[in-house]
Amino acid sequence: MSCVKNILVVLDPDKQQQKALNRALHLARISQARVTLMLSIYDFSYEMTTMLAAEERNTMRDSLINDRKVWITDLLEDYNTRDLQIDIKVLWHNRPYEAIIETAIKGEHDIIVKATHPHEGLAHIIFTPTDWHLLRKAPSLVLLVKEHEWPEHGKVLAAIHTTGESEHHDSLNVRITEAAKGFAKCLHSEVHLVNAYPGAPVTIAAEIPEFDTANYREVIAENHQHALAEHAKKFDIEATQQHVREGLPEQVIPELAEELDAELVVLGTIGRTGFSAALLGNTAEHVIEQINCDLLAVKPAGFETPVKV
Repeated sequence: MSCVKNILVVLDPDKQQQKALNRALHLARISQARVTLMLSIYDFSYEMTTMLAAEERNTMRDSLINDRKVWITDLLEDYNTRDLQIDIKVLWHNRPYEAIIETAIKGEHDIIVKATHPHEGLAHIIFTPTDWHLLRKAPSLVLLVKEHEWPEHGKVLAAIHTTGESEHHDSLNVRITEAAKGFAKCLHSEVHLVNAYPGAPVTIAAEIPEFDTANYREVIAENHQHALAEHAKKFDIEATQQHVREGLPEQVIPELAEELDAELVVLGTIGRTGFSAALLGNTAEHVIEQINCDLLAVKPAGFETPVKV
């Protein structure tokens, strides 16, 4: 039984309790997967020590890297790593997300596991720029870990977009559902599908008084229910595990995840970057700020990362 084969874990540089490491070791044990622990470090002051020769600066940098490797080795003593194959990588890089993605590509890792953190004094989660970059640019699966534990016989919620007008949506739906099924099999969990659909625009009722809003909503709901049922049939997912709800995905998905007490939400990220990302954002980024469980981000087929190795 295997949902992943080669795991890359991004460690927190200043924490003794490592949520991502806990989750990754659990995944590795049930999947017989290989694990690589990585840390990206950088200190600009070392680069600016112009009084030292390049060789001396390199020696100082290597010393820092070795110190962090020792720290990771000591950290592992608090974990059960018996029978697991674990590698350690510490990289000197001024852009952590690039170091992570480059390591994932070179090591042929099929998943990146990274922890998220609650903001002190607030209920919501704060995501670092590295989190956003990984969601948008990492070609592999990205698992962002929260505090919610993974109970046995829990629920995995796959968020898909039915009645899409392109093969792109259909292909991504398949990849999302396959990933959800794979993790559910490993975790002895149940897969649920959710599809959010938009309601009737408010302006229509105002501009066209004879417009039947109720009938419009009913037709739209039926279309989405039929499309979701057709998709679910391919994966043997029961009708009781199919959820079609009116509203925006960033509202519907977190609400249903909480109702189901889901351990994992799986959704697709299109990898939008640049100006369009600043204007529109990605559904995954809106959703992940509100869900209380882990999120697994899946890229479309043929996705190419902008990070050059």
